[in-house]
Amino acid sequence: MKITRTANKYVFQLGKREKRLLFDLLQLYPCVPSTHQRLSKSKLPDREANQHLLDEALAEHRAENKKQLLALLSDPRRSKETESGHRLALSEADLEWLLQILNDIRVGSWLLLGAPELKLDFGGLNARNAPHFWAMEMAGQFQMQFIEALGSDSL
Repeated sequence: MKITRTANKYVFQLGKREKRLLFDLLQLYPCVPSTHQRLSKSKLPDREANQHLLDEALAEHRAENKKQLLALLSDPRRSKETESGHRLALSEADLEWLLQILNDIRVGSWLLLGAPELKLDFGGLNARNAPHFWAMEMAGQFQMQFIEALGSDSL
């Protein structure tokens, strides 16, 4: 991936394979199980109703994020096929938001693996858990490249 930066955006030149990896990965959003976000264990009145409100708000937020993600990826001004692969142009706000999406995929995949302490602490790869391991690792790789782009003044 080649990254250039203009005054108000980051331009990522992705090879065809990188583009497919990123776009396939982003299709997994949302990945954190909806049952993962629980209210605190403190004594709250109407705890069940409040949990239901939280679940509904999170579902709406995730649905809106998914809609925005699909719009971003299909916007020809920001996402365009090129001769060598794909060009993705993002504002700093878009890039930070995309990092949140990737973090959801990474953390959600980790949770689906059983929240292991070590990479292979979940019993090793098999046909059932390999997709979650792949998603967790790929999300981390893209996050690192995007964070590096945000932190670099020399692009």
